[in-house]
Amino acid sequence: MDSKRISARLSVSAQIAPEDVAKLKAQGYRAIICNRPDGEGADQPSFAEIDAAARENGLEARYIPVVGGRVSDEDAALFAAALEELPGPICAYCRSGTRSATLWSLSQATKLPTADILAATQKAGYDMSGVVRRIANGGKTPTDSADASHDVVIVGGGAAGIAAAASLKSRKPDLDIALIDPADVHYYQPGWTMVGGGIFEPQQTARTMASLIPKGVNWIKAAVAAFEPRENAVVLEGCRIVKYGRLIVCPGLKLDWGRIDGLIETLGQNGVTSNYRYDLAPYTWELVSGLRQGRAIFTQPPMPIKCAGAPQKAMYLSCDAWLRRGVLKDIDVNFNNAGGVLFGVKEYVPALMDYVRKYDAQLNFFHNLIAVDGKAKKAVFEVREPEKEVRQVEMEFDMMHVCPPQSAPDFIRVSPLADAAGWVDVDQATLRHKTYDNIWSLGDVMNAPNAKTAAAARIQAPIVAENVIADIAGGSAVAQYNGYGSCPLTVERGKIVLAEFGYGGKMLPSFPKAFIDGTKPSRAAWFLKERLLPPIYWRAMLRGHEWMAKPSPAEKPGT
Repeated sequence: MDSKRISARLSVSAQIAPEDVAKLKAQGYRAIICNRPDGEGADQPSFAEIDAAARENGLEARYIPVVGGRVSDEDAALFAAALEELPGPICAYCRSGTRSATLWSLSQATKLPTADILAATQKAGYDMSGVVRRIANGGKTPTDSADASHDVVIVGGGAAGIAAAASLKSRKPDLDIALIDPADVHYYQPGWTMVGGGIFEPQQTARTMASLIPKGVNWIKAAVAAFEPRENAVVLEGCRIVKYGRLIVCPGLKLDWGRIDGLIETLGQNGVTSNYRYDLAPYTWELVSGLRQGRAIFTQPPMPIKCAGAPQKAMYLSCDAWLRRGVLKDIDVNFNNAGGVLFGVKEYVPALMDYVRKYDAQLNFFHNLIAVDGKAKKAVFEVREPEKEVRQVEMEFDMMHVCPPQSAPDFIRVSPLADAAGWVDVDQATLRHKTYDNIWSLGDVMNAPNAKTAAAARIQAPIVAENVIADIAGGSAVAQYNGYGSCPLTVERGKIVLAEFGYGGKMLPSFPKAFIDGTKPSRAAWFLKERLLPPIYWRAMLRGHEWMAKPSPAEKPGT
């Protein structure tokens, strides 16, 4: 007998024997639910035997038999009632535990998000993809018909999704495309660093989603609950079904604030801020403007994260502001990085180190933020240095800018599209799914070993579009992605270290000359438009802000 925990109240198990009941009692269980009909197997004890052993050990037992593969809505209702009525914790069993896990999933459909249900059962070793529509439908059996059907369905309305839609429409205007995203507002997230640096106003980084979705693309304003790739279907919350000929998956990633103990409770107050949220970036500038002395900590979690340079850009812009005001000498600046290097492409490190020294910032590598006490102004870091014992370090602060841990969205992580780490599993050259031939992915959510930046999505969108169009025509992939990404690391107002690279850190200098040599911005506008970024991106870049200014000839190459 090997019971597997699904929730604090329920574990499930394969067939148990009467002698196992005493073990269950010793493990703290107080009730048993049998979901296997008597006589299903030749070596199977009857429920009467299990019930007798339960009464002998002071446990309650209930019989809710379910025929394999035929879990009805009524069965799920009975199971839900048993969970409410029986004392916990409870162990439910059937032949393998699958029926019990299914009954729990359906019983919780109106209480928990679909992704949480799938995650709990997946962790216990049970695949609930076969009942995902019922879970999304509140635990009830839905109709089997699709609510909509499109040639191409795009999941995600960020830079990647909108660019992919525009790229497809430019190549095949008559293509029936639907874009699924529940958000009303599209954010130019790279601009939040500039908000935190006092360069942008928050409203400059926001546009309505409707204004950015390309003309002729159907917008389905809904959240995705699950995927059914074998049925060519996307299940929306509320169990609406959208069918597709081809699917493009690009919903971005999840900012996992809750993984740092105490962080959620103190964000936006007590000197704790983050440029990774629209509403918090102005607080960053408020703190920078008000700080005159003390300690300022800037954190970076383990990879992967979106825009690996953003955590240190927050530090550079803050230091530049303090230097201009003449207070930097009185501020102890610390950059606490969970990784072991300042930047992953070594060619750019010397230029960045010039600014680390200029600002007299302390680099603390292998320091991962795990807890915050905002009121006490203390942060706890786990230090994992090579060949040393893991230790914890407590640091006081007057201001702390936090970059949160990041992961794939829950509905992706528990889906059939994900790899073992939770990211969409694609071929790194064609960006086509490794298992499902009519699915592609781009942007932050897929598992190709590239940097997660808007610049990467800009290159990936036309590659995916070319390959989808080729597939529709019955051909093979015609375009390949080389891992290109770029990160303009703003080191002070008017100065950037422009990092461009591909797979393996290979240098790929391809940024348009118009951004570098001071020529007319129309060339840059052409560059960005042709690569089909949402207008909010290229307009922000061409607005003439100091951060994209031409560097002085006296600066070193790369700065």
